[in-house]
Amino acid sequence: MSLPSTLPVLLGLAWLVPLASFTVILFFGPRLGPHGKHGSTVATGAILTSFVLSLAALIGWVWEHPVQTAKHEAHHAVAAKIDAAEKADGKIETGIPKTGDKSAAVETEGGESHEHAGPVYYSGEWYTLVSVGRLRLTVGYYIDALTIVMFTMVTLIASCIHFYASGYMHEELHEVTDHEVTLSDGHHLHRPGRYPRFFQYLSLFCFSMLGLVIAGNIFMVFVFWELVGACSYFLIGFYIERRSASTAANKAFITNRIGDWGMLIGLMAIWGSLGTFAFGDKQTPDGKLAVAKSGGAESPGIFSLVRRPENGHRLMTPEGMVRDGMSATAVGVATDVAKTTAEPEGPAKIGHWLLIVAGLGIFCGCVGKSAQFPLHVWLPDAMEGPTPVSALVHSATMVAAGVYLVGRFFPVFTPEVLLVIAITGGVTLMLAATIAITAVDIKRVLAYSTISQLGYMMLALGVGGWLAGLFHLITHAFFKSLLFLCSGSVIHACHTNDMRKMGGLRKKMPWTAYTMLVGCLAIIGGGIPFLIGLSGYYSKDSIIAQALSFKLANPSPLCGMMFYAVAGGAAITAFYMFRLWYMTFAGKPRDQHVYDHAHESPKVMYVPLVVLAVFAVCVGWPIFQLPQLLEQARPAGTGITINGGVFAPTLVHPAEHLSHEGSIHITATLVASATALSGFLLATAIYCWRLISADEIRNQFRPLYNLFWNKWYFDEIYQKIFIGPVMFVSRRVADFDRQVIDRFINGCAVAVRQISVLDDLIDRWFVDGLVNFTSRKIFALAISLRGVQTGRLRQYVMLIVVGTVGLFVIVSFFWNPAWGAGPPLKP
Repeated sequence: MSLPSTLPVLLGLAWLVPLASFTVILFFGPRLGPHGKHGSTVATGAILTSFVLSLAALIGWVWEHPVQTAKHEAHHAVAAKIDAAEKADGKIETGIPKTGDKSAAVETEGGESHEHAGPVYYSGEWYTLVSVGRLRLTVGYYIDALTIVMFTMVTLIASCIHFYASGYMHEELHEVTDHEVTLSDGHHLHRPGRYPRFFQYLSLFCFSMLGLVIAGNIFMVFVFWELVGACSYFLIGFYIERRSASTAANKAFITNRIGDWGMLIGLMAIWGSLGTFAFGDKQTPDGKLAVAKSGGAESPGIFSLVRRPENGHRLMTPEGMVRDGMSATAVGVATDVAKTTAEPEGPAKIGHWLLIVAGLGIFCGCVGKSAQFPLHVWLPDAMEGPTPVSALVHSATMVAAGVYLVGRFFPVFTPEVLLVIAITGGVTLMLAATIAITAVDIKRVLAYSTISQLGYMMLALGVGGWLAGLFHLITHAFFKSLLFLCSGSVIHACHTNDMRKMGGLRKKMPWTAYTMLVGCLAIIGGGIPFLIGLSGYYSKDSIIAQALSFKLANPSPLCGMMFYAVAGGAAITAFYMFRLWYMTFAGKPRDQHVYDHAHESPKVMYVPLVVLAVFAVCVGWPIFQLPQLLEQARPAGTGITINGGVFAPTLVHPAEHLSHEGSIHITATLVASATALSGFLLATAIYCWRLISADEIRNQFRPLYNLFWNKWYFDEIYQKIFIGPVMFVSRRVADFDRQVIDRFINGCAVAVRQISVLDDLIDRWFVDGLVNFTSRKIFALAISLRGVQTGRLRQYVMLIVVGTVGLFVIVSFFWNPAWGAGPPLKP
């Protein structure tokens, strides 16, 4: 079988196996061994199968499309060639491919041909849901290098977490006494265990996440986007009897719906203007472009419509959006805009606005899902769920879905939208990092760290670092899931989340302590500059380098702040991560009772930590060529410098390959190493060497400490501005309902009851009385007539004779001739 036909089968099966696991546990969970114990076996076996299938797909892809450094460098050379041509006359240089072939060859200086014009991908449809006119809603696939890498990463991490969860959730195999829930009688809650249900939710979540990754159209993405959110709601609220858990689940669900509202607007703008939801062009079963009679693509996808091959894959307002702009101008909507703005005028201007609205709408959904400012408030509270949930859903997969979608939809974003993405990411990373330095809940420190790292990725994408942002997405998934699982191991041993009660646990929990140390070193980008480092060293360097390149290309202070935010965030990250490690594992025990009861986790829990630690160390190493593999999925036309936008003409997004140049690369590496080292040394001086008193710093900077401790008062601000007014209006509506509507309805009911009583009297006394009186009289008459029926024959004969004589007499005396034909007979 060929790769275009094999990949959809492998990844389709990898996607559906967790759904089969969910179905089995849903219907047979309690019967899967004692207390549903083998539910974990079913779920773990399913996700392991998905990982094997994903790994087979990855091997097949690399075999068919080898990753070669030379090809990667050639891409940079061609991109530089395009940059020079555009600077010369603003046009694509002659010789750059303008055909519709997504893998058109470009001749480099060495005379060697390399694939450059666009990514290699395979798209198709499994099932058509709706086909009405232009509207086609399908279950399809879009498979490229990014899809396969995401599949492998998600299934590998999920497999480790499933093994870990089988040990972490063992208490759910029996009746659970929840000490955090006190009943009205003063006793703690006792409930049956929900062991199989937990793995049922995990399987459904994995199915949803993989469906989101393989989706061939943005509508299918939205469907699984919502299903991922529903699974998150179930898992966050797993301990539903706890008020904090149920509140956190509701908060996460509602906050994400706010972002999804914007995403719906983006979907409507895309469909109304482009008439398609598909990412890629329609292909034949063998992976070739389906060509129409006119010679172009038979059914072009979104990417081809906004970056047409004949225009050199430059971003241009699609014809559908220009037509909408013409319609808007015709009704006078665009009059003022057309008069006050520079080229392009009128319809094209309105069409560009529509393209911006579509991009901002899609990004809105990503803001909610990836917990970006200002919708970041839900993720820390989501730590109320079990720790395996935090590791899988809220570090490696669901929250990363927003970054993934920005990367997938990257070719549609205008420079103006990219600037918004960069600013949002910069604000988010600094905001969350400052909160993390004061948090004392071990899981919440990691939650704010996750928000900050997601801000890193968004900023990288916003300044044009497509590869840097997605590279960090992959590396971060490994070391952040490792860190969350290590925190769960600590909580499992200490039965507390408060780091102020920990300390000295390194001796009691060596496996957990040292694997978590690996995770801390990876997230700060630890390594030997210019020689070797952990995975975060390479991905974070790429982000800093692109931010520096963006700063040099744009003299604006706002653009320069992007670089300072990245550098400052790197230092703060190193500080709070080693603050966490020192407070937990170093020094002397702060609570002897907690220390005495601490113990290393069972093997089923710490072996996954070791596996993830290995990947946290080496997944970013150059030998594995992960960046080069991701580069194969780079959207067409995004590897060159973008000079301005319609509404931001001076803005420049430098080509990503420029950040690999010597001066920028060296400066970025030095900045990354210096900031990480400074944060590490400061944390060591305060929490390990005790050269500086943390209490004195706290007192010296009390206003700042209070600001960070109270999370910048976002919850309080939202309470005052949004929640309070909504609750006030809701209460007034409820009061109006009770005092006005209910009283009116209740009054009507009372009146009806009174009328019913009167009606009852009329019915009983008059209607029923008359009917009953008549029936009684008729009954009495009937009874009286019964006396005639004696049963005596002689009496009956006498009555017949008397009746006959009486009839004869009546006829004889009273007959009227007009009654009959003749006179009556005479006796």
